[in-house]
Amino acid sequence: MRERGFRLQPEGSHILPPLKAEATSGGHTRIRGRNQSLTRLEERKRQALKQLQELGVLMHAGHYDYGNGYHGRAYLNPHRLFVHPATIWRLAQDLLDVLPGDLLERTEVVAGPVMGGALLAHTLSGLLDGRRALTHPASSFAPFTYREGTASELVLRDFYARHVAGRRVLLADDVRNTGATFARCAQIVERAGGTVIATVEICDRLEAVVDPGVPNYALAEYEAPENYAVAECPMCRAGEPITTF
Repeated sequence: MRERGFRLQPEGSHILPPLKAEATSGGHTRIRGRNQSLTRLEERKRQALKQLQELGVLMHAGHYDYGNGYHGRAYLNPHRLFVHPATIWRLAQDLLDVLPGDLLERTEVVAGPVMGGALLAHTLSGLLDGRRALTHPASSFAPFTYREGTASELVLRDFYARHVAGRRVLLADDVRNTGATFARCAQIVERAGGTVIATVEICDRLEAVVDPGVPNYALAEYEAPENYAVAECPMCRAGEPITTF
């Protein structure tokens, strides 16, 4: 994938600079410049991917354990993503821009798994209210945490489960690898009596093998190398240690 480069804008400016646009017969807005014609959405995705690479968030050529039963060669490092709050705030603003308007209106709760998904969900929930009428009910936030004594079993604490019941829930995570985490979170929401209406992430690796059955939206897309179930991981068989950071 070829990307157009961009860097963080000065404080107070938007992450996406103004672009020259023209309407097309299909009702889309197209961007002219550098011998390319891109929709504003495509341009936003290209710029977001470039920023993730420049910040060292998108990591390559390692042996990564995704914590969901799969290993792979590429990893989105949430520690680099969230160390500067302004970075996730700006990326969350752009992520909201790529979501359909009716989805933003229908969302009542934004939920995500610790750590990166929960931080993104909290940011999205707050920014979402700033885009809706003052008379619109406030958006809520719900984090999925790990059951005490485990490092892989996600749960929704009773307080948040009661808050999710009967509400429309938008699931958020920093990255979609296999889709397994979203699927587990969706099951938890359904057991609590909520309804998942979509999943969203900053970066989609385009390698999902599990589909929770709702629309998915990503700010950036990166077609990463193949995922492997732990029992079938060729890096593990070759004795390659898990990459740590």
